[in-house]
Amino acid sequence: MPRTSLLALIVVVLALAAAVFSLTQGLWLGLVWLPLAGVASNVVWLNRRRAKIAEAAGAAAEQG
Repeated sequence: MPRTSLLALIVVVLALAAAVFSLTQGLWLGLVWLPLAGVASNVVWLNRRRAKIAEAAGAAAEQG
């Protein structure tokens, strides 16, 4: 897993934890953490997809 994916995954977990904590304390400002978690999860998804495509291209180049 690339370093950016790992860091983005950590951000997702921390942002969700912060949102849950804020909302359980009654602070609606905790909803701000949810878009941050969404953006970070998209970074993880895009990096994993890019790595999968690169792996498939490497396997195709190795065969042909």
